[in-house]
Amino acid sequence: MIIIGLDPGLTCTGWGVVAKSGSRLSHVANGQIRTDAKACMAERLVELDAALTDVILHHRPDAGAVEEVFVNVNPQSTLKLGQARGVAMLSIARAGLPVAEYPTKVVKKALVGTGGADKKQIQAMLKVLLPGVKLAGEDASDALAVAITHANMLGSHR
Repeated sequence: MIIIGLDPGLTCTGWGVVAKSGSRLSHVANGQIRTDAKACMAERLVELDAALTDVILHHRPDAGAVEEVFVNVNPQSTLKLGQARGVAMLSIARAGLPVAEYPTKVVKKALVGTGGADKKQIQAMLKVLLPGVKLAGEDASDALAVAITHANMLGSHR
């Protein structure tokens, strides 16, 4: 089973793809999608959707998972994040895939064992779980963590 995880953001959306075979996980690919900060909101959302569609078509995942929105101090930032998250969910759903959602604390706990883990701890654990992985950046790392969380949750439901 191939799983794509997304860490949505308007400026940068991370994506990570893992393969699950039984209880074994392997890294397929990861990356980041950056939108043009000078473009209007609608153009940025179209740009994000097109790039995510390309990633999905290229890797042909069987399922997708998206990190849930956390509430920022700045309501405008939260709204922008929510719009990017909506595009991320739409891209997966339009491909006919089931979409799972996970809060940040659940992802951190699933990977590191504590919901308060920092980004360096997540990255260190990814290197243990996916030996030899080359991480494309923090957002890609977070997306891989979401994909792994979903892979592990799938296993716990069977």
